[in-house]
Amino acid sequence: MNNIESDLQTRWWNLEAQLVERFGKKPDMEAILFLIGIQEFGELRDKFTKEQKQDLMHVAVCSLFAQSGYYEMEKVDDDGWPHFRQLKPLPVMDLREQENFMKDHVLLYFENNHLI
Repeated sequence: MNNIESDLQTRWWNLEAQLVERFGKKPDMEAILFLIGIQEFGELRDKFTKEQKQDLMHVAVCSLFAQSGYYEMEKVDDDGWPHFRQLKPLPVMDLREQENFMKDHVLLYFENNHLI
């Protein structure tokens, strides 16, 4: 593991520790994306359908990658759902690189939104 990956991993563990403190358990990436999706959607409901949960995670991924210019929000529909447009293709990466790319964007999101 190089220094950049080591720093990323340390920052990721710090985020996980803060989320454990806040929610009482360690969330996986899917749960973190769900939380970001709810944050971006702006409405907390008692229940979301399975399809809505998938939509929330999609909103989260687009929001995360919008930070680096891969997507931009195009509009918010009548039901309050954000819709995104892809501006450029995501880089081709192996599985570990994809995971680190996602973690880096999650950390950036939490920092930019003053959530950590």
